[in-house]
Parts: sequence; structure tokens; C-alpha cells
Amino acid sequence: MAVVKDGLHLRTRVVWGRGSVSRLGEHARAEGFARALLVADPGLVAAGHVARAEAALEAAGIATACFSDFGENPDGLMCVRGLAAYRAHDADSLVALGGGSSLDCAKGIGFLATGGGRVRDYRGWAKAKRPLPPMIGVPTTAGTGSEAQTYALLSDEDSHEKLACGDPSAAFRVALLDPELTLSAPRAVTATAGFDALSHAVESWVTTVRTPFSDLFAREAFTLLARNYARVLEAPDDVEARGAMLMGSFLAGAAIEQSMLGAAHACANPLTARHDVPHGEAVALMLPHVVRFNAVVAGPRYAALLAAIGEPCSPEAAPELLAQRLDTLARLGGLPRTLRERGVSIDAIPALAEDAAPQWTGAHNPRPFDAAAARELYACAL
Repeated sequence: MAVVKDGLHLRTRVVWGRGSVSRLGEHARAEGFARALLVADPGLVAAGHVARAEAALEAAGIATACFSDFGENPDGLMCVRGLAAYRAHDADSLVALGGGSSLDCAKGIGFLATGGGRVRDYRGWAKAKRPLPPMIGVPTTAGTGSEAQTYALLSDEDSHEKLACGDPSAAFRVALLDPELTLSAPRAVTATAGFDALSHAVESWVTTVRTPFSDLFAREAFTLLARNYARVLEAPDDVEARGAMLMGSFLAGAAIEQSMLGAAHACANPLTARHDVPHGEAVALMLPHVVRFNAVVAGPRYAALLAAIGEPCSPEAAPELLAQRLDTLARLGGLPRTLRERGVSIDAIPALAEDAAPQWTGAHNPRPFDAAAARELYACAL
């Protein structure tokens, strides 16, 4: 992943506020959209969000078609189906409405629309043959932070391996953050997505390639997320708390863009590929153990993170306190706490570790990460 070490380049304009989805058409028209493909999670039709987005776009004179034929972990074939819809509509732009799956699928369609080939051809950085079509991202969950990033996380349709596909033109022109859209998210989605956002803040805070800019984003993201995660589960209609989570998710995504992730994500991806563990659950299973694993090198950093939420402690105590806090939040969200709960046995660990070792995120973990480390971490999570 390309990391800006000597400056800050924010490619996405952020529009924030309750009811701001009503301005979607206005912003799309300002970006030159004429015929948009709306990429939206099927569940958003029932929630009424698709109708609201379509109405806003069409009121601005933008011809709109909707594509929803994709799943929770979009893969290359789903993006190919989206490309067919894009071409059938003669589209010139993309609007992504939903969680990370919608946002990443839209980016995948964008890669194929301008460059052809298969999604796997775009793994890595700056593989786009031409700039992607203009895109607007409208998240309806506080989770992946994809609306703040130049990367899409997509699955290979054959191996199910997670592919990080990035390009400067894969940034959304506009990220429209409307906390009212997150009110319809089921509790399980709120919990899983919210923990994923938390993991982004925690991991980007300690990577070996962090920057002063990623520190600013990660610290504020963690503060917002850690203070509001329990609240949105206990009082799901609290729009202020929902807004804090949505902003925290965006800032955590921005932190990833300036920094990177670590061993928790390196271990999570094989769990999704081999055992269909949803990404947020997989990260929640691994992150507390990774925090403990990193204790010997990251104690002062973890102490500073806890101090940001008014919980000062010594560098020696911080890793265990943070790991316990993360575990408590995961339990509150009803997330599995052991691999066995997800049907993963001890016999699966060697293959999982071999898959985890070369993951692109693991290379930036503050403590060196390899297959032996992955085996240790999976054993702790068993």
C-alpha cells in the first residue's frame, strides 16, 4: 500500500449531517454524473434507503439503475455481474450505498469498467489502466471506512483470497455521512461493523509505517468508537452516538490510508477465506491476542491510546488492559470469543498460519510477524 510519508493528500470531500442523503443528487450533479449505477446492499431496499437515494439522484436529472446482486464478501464474479449492469445502463458513474461490501463492490466495478480483465489483475497499488469512473460513497454502517480509502478489499472468486486493490482514482469523490442511515442496521451488524472500525483505529495506531497524520486520525477514531460502541448497542436510536460511530469509522479508514493495519487483519483474512468467518468477527477474535502479542514493543503506544479516553495507565499494564477492554466490548456485541465457536479446530491452525504469514498487513505489525507468530496467535484464540 502506498503510504504518504511526507504530506497529507485527502482525495475525498466529506459531507456530514443528519438527512444529508437528500443532497446526494446535488453532489452527484456537481461531480458531472449523468447516468449512475447505484450499488446497494439488497437489504437496503426494504429499509427504504435505496428509494431515497434514487429519488435524490433522479430529482437532479441523473438517470439511475440499481445493482444489488452481490454478497457480504464481494468477489470477482460479483464485480463482473456489476460491470454487466453498468454497461447495460450505459453508466458513466457509480454511487455506493451500504456497508463495506457495497463500497468495495462499486470500486471493483469501477476497476473493470475502465480497465477490463479480472479483479485479481488490480491487486496491489496503481494497477488501474485508466482512472476509475467518478464515484460517491454513502455508508450505512459504521465499519470498514472504505469511504475514506483508495483501496477495495475484494475476494478472488477461485481461491477466496482477500485482494487489496488500490489506486488514487479509487477514492470516492464525495463521502456522504448521514448518521440517520445507520439507524436501520441490525444489532449484529452494528456490533460486527463497529468492532471492525475499532480494530482499524487500534492497529493503524501502532504500525511500523504510521505517520503524524495517521496518529491524529487513529487517536480521534478510537476515542469516538470506544466511547460510543456500547451506547449504540444499548440505545440503537441514539442518533448522536450513531453519528460518533460513523465519524469514527471514517477517521479510522483515513488512518489506514495514512498508515496500515497489522497482525489481527493478517490472521483474520484466512479465517474468512477458509472458514467463512465474517470479517468483523474474525478481527474481533484475533485483536485482543494481537495486542498482548505486541506488548513487548507497543506498551507505550497502547498506554497513550487508553489515556486518550481518560484511562491512564503504565506502559507495562496497558496491553493487558486494552486487550481486556476490547474483549469486553466484543462480548457486549455478542461476537464469538473463541475459534471453536466458529467451528475452527486445532487441526486447522497450520494451514491458517501459512496463509496468514504473507498477508500484506502483517508486514507492518510493530512486532515481527511470521507463520510461527500466526500459529501462536491462533492457538491463543482457540
